[in-house]
Amino acid sequence: MGWCLVLIRRVGLAVAAAVLAMSGTAVAAPQHAQRAAAATPTKLVVALTQDIDSLNPFISITVAGTQIGREMYEFLTTYSQKDESPVPALASKWTTSADRLTWTYTIRSGAKWSDGVPITAKDVAFTYNLMMTNPVAATANGNFTQNFASVTAPNDSTVVIRTKSPQASMLALDIPIVPQHVWSKVSNIHDYPNLPGGGQPVVSSGPFLLSDYKAGQYAKLVANPTYWRGRPKIDELDFVHFDNTDAAVQALKKGDVDLVQNLSPAQFNALQGQPDITTNKAEGARFTELLMNPGAATNSGEAIGDGNPALKDVAFRRAVAQAIDVNTLVKQVYGGYAQPGTGYIPARFTTYHWDPAPGQAREFDLDAAGKALTAAGYPLVNGQRMGKDGKPVTLRVYGESDRVQDAQELQYIAGWLKQLGLGVTTQIMSSDKIDEVDSAGLYDLALSTWTTNPDPDYVLSIQTCSQRPDAQGQTGTTDDFFCDPQYDQLYQQSVSAPDTATRATIVKQMQQVLYQQAPMVTLVYANALEAYRSDKFAPFAVQPDPGGVIFGQNGYWSYLYATPLASAGGSSSTPVIVVVVVVVVVVLGLVLFFVSRRRRVRTADDRE
Repeated sequence: MGWCLVLIRRVGLAVAAAVLAMSGTAVAAPQHAQRAAAATPTKLVVALTQDIDSLNPFISITVAGTQIGREMYEFLTTYSQKDESPVPALASKWTTSADRLTWTYTIRSGAKWSDGVPITAKDVAFTYNLMMTNPVAATANGNFTQNFASVTAPNDSTVVIRTKSPQASMLALDIPIVPQHVWSKVSNIHDYPNLPGGGQPVVSSGPFLLSDYKAGQYAKLVANPTYWRGRPKIDELDFVHFDNTDAAVQALKKGDVDLVQNLSPAQFNALQGQPDITTNKAEGARFTELLMNPGAATNSGEAIGDGNPALKDVAFRRAVAQAIDVNTLVKQVYGGYAQPGTGYIPARFTTYHWDPAPGQAREFDLDAAGKALTAAGYPLVNGQRMGKDGKPVTLRVYGESDRVQDAQELQYIAGWLKQLGLGVTTQIMSSDKIDEVDSAGLYDLALSTWTTNPDPDYVLSIQTCSQRPDAQGQTGTTDDFFCDPQYDQLYQQSVSAPDTATRATIVKQMQQVLYQQAPMVTLVYANALEAYRSDKFAPFAVQPDPGGVIFGQNGYWSYLYATPLASAGGSSSTPVIVVVVVVVVVVLGLVLFFVSRRRRVRTADDRE
């Protein structure tokens, strides 16, 4: 037994010496890690394939622009992460009068603008009054304020909104609140870029502050240390532009970006099982549509653009709609990661979603579509579909380069239309270019997508006559220049509906009008396909939870709660400590092995 004691003592001394030799590193490592963490900010890099239309919150309407705006500016209320129900934001509480015409909001105390100025009720009243009096300020979200009679701030903590008629969206006012002391000095809202200057971020109130921007390249944001919900866990949030998702996916694989969205089915499938990458499939809030120019005009009725006159004929538009096989698009273009489109509101929003009644749905039927065109006065002559002017009908069909599915969709759509005898030309262009073309009415057919909020007011409003542009093209967010008195009347009824059930009935009637008039065709409700670096970030907060999206939330939860993994940060003492523990465990294990073996040998000798 004496040799064992000697062995244990020698091993113990060796382990102690090893621990002492490494103890300086083990003790000093936390301090080193803290210094490294301070010197190396944690950063989340998000890939964008869509151009940012503007960072001016009164102008921006694209997903890219509004997504960044949600990080920069707080709203009166917002949508919860869990189920997208309305929850407090700048307003901590609210009450409404018995006649539902007066809403009183209490503005939370302690919230500040990023320059240290307190946020008060006067900022809220200023924002809404600006939209009520300046048509340009109402460009992006004017639908929410057009029914307001007055907005006042009797004191710094109270906002009172009086409406002309009851308004159903008073807890879903999707309007970024801006600082009065900054925006009251802006004389030309349309041309105001709202970009950092003089080395200072844009004055805002959200979880992140815009610190740098270069058009077509990136938008960089930093954590807001005074955000009322608490400082984000990441220091920087960068949105980096890529020309296409192929380039974005390669950057994700290399670790140059941390989150990629708008993936194609093939890209999504290929990323599943990749080391250090996690995919996310969510039921999307977006719908993809085929716009049909029904006769572009300004809000005063002046014709603009150069759409094919055949598209002014509802019978022609219906025939085109019947010639599109949405089930084939779901299977062949979206790889099954989508649902066939029917109503205007995506199926995810079950309260407001509409499906045509049995026998009223347009079933894909090229033969029936061709007969309908002939009956409507568009005969087929020598294989060419002739217009009422006696000339062959040729349609231009446009798609966006940043949406990977558009090129495939155009091929299928062009093929079906050619089988009707229609001439077809297709073109893929940048999102900036197609926005310019669409807003000027310089198209025949064009692919488009919209994100629907849990409250459908906004997407419903963009089909109203008032949302067509003014003569200068500076106002309005029309989807397709649709203008129909029946639809507008129903929209006004939906705004003031007394309860959700009544409103849902009206909203479904509105979708039926759109379906019958066919200024657009809802093609699919695509799943949101995303992927992120799971070696650098913990699972993201999705909305709704479970099964929701990371990018494009109705809020800021995914980035506010983004949690970097410790192993992806600076230096850490953990590896050193682990090594020491492993050495100790291994050595002690060897000692116990030899001791126990010696004991077994001695016992066997005694028996023999």
